[in-house]
Amino acid sequence: MGGADSRLVFVVQNAIEAGLDVMKNEPLLKAKIGLREIAQAANVSIATASRVLKGNTKVAPEIRKAVLEAAKNLGIDPSQRNKSKTLAFVLSNRAMLHVFHSRILSGAETYCAAHGWDIVFLSFHYSPQAPWTELHLPRVIQRQDLVRGVILSGTNSTNLTRLLTERGIQFVVFANNLIGDQDISKYDTVFADDMQGSEDATRNLIGLGHRNIWFVGNTGLPWFARCFEGYRHAMEASGLTPRESSTESEDETESGYLGTKSLLARDESVTAIVAGNDQCAHGVYKALRDRGLKVPNDISVVGCDDTVGSWLSPALSTTREFPELIGKQMVELALNRIADPGHPPQSVTVPTEFIKRDSCRPLAPSPEKDLEPVATTA
Repeated sequence: MGGADSRLVFVVQNAIEAGLDVMKNEPLLKAKIGLREIAQAANVSIATASRVLKGNTKVAPEIRKAVLEAAKNLGIDPSQRNKSKTLAFVLSNRAMLHVFHSRILSGAETYCAAHGWDIVFLSFHYSPQAPWTELHLPRVIQRQDLVRGVILSGTNSTNLTRLLTERGIQFVVFANNLIGDQDISKYDTVFADDMQGSEDATRNLIGLGHRNIWFVGNTGLPWFARCFEGYRHAMEASGLTPRESSTESEDETESGYLGTKSLLARDESVTAIVAGNDQCAHGVYKALRDRGLKVPNDISVVGCDDTVGSWLSPALSTTREFPELIGKQMVELALNRIADPGHPPQSVTVPTEFIKRDSCRPLAPSPEKDLEPVATTA
């Protein structure tokens, strides 16, 4: 081959290589052109279009809708720009090291790790009375290019769930602790079946011959209120009168202590106490000891949630709620929602188990108030 031919081959080869480079870079060029075209079609600035496509929630809903519709009309899928595999675990209005919710976090983290996702922890305190428009979300949650969804634990109110919904932020909520009149059918929820658990614990006491059974805890708090409903149902089903000694303290141990002290000060007839949770039962134990009473010789006690029950002396009979499984289920629903945003809201209820330990003793049935034995669930 002559010199001219060699030069011709060299030129053609360079042209082919240049064409391949252009083809390699074509998606980048399209992305850049696409952003400009989206902005023009939506009649917004390129910066605004970029914020919407990155998942920034600090954009007016009507502008966000216009940008997303423009992208769709141009054949561009904004979700392909958002490939982060990170969830945020938000603990609202509870102590950072709360024994129950920290175990929910542990279960959530384990499930995330097993499926190649990361999870970040955020402690968030807000007023349930504040209008949803005045709440200030943690900045990282507002970056949907960084955080794809929220695991909402702790104690939450309608204002936060409304804000997350309005901002288009995917979330799953631990529904036992929701405050306010909420239509939970609109979003993904996970429950612990604490009402059934409390009912099982109460029926266990009834089966042991107890009739003067009191509920202790702040029923103004949703988790205590749910346990009281289970207790009430078991009492009424057995022809017994539900009775409660409630205080307004939001400290769970203090609630048990003060509720029991009040009950004893009134010289009420009591042989057994159903505490709203294990921390509350800890307070019940302390109040009984202050009065010189022993568990279970003088008064039997059951708890709910099995967080610290095994640490008490005597070991507390209580309802196990499986918080690690709750965390797993919350992440599973969150990942399902991310994969299929249009799927109808899902709700999962995690069953409970009554754990018999050393805090209850049987009573001889009273002849004038003898009842048929009541089956219990162990």
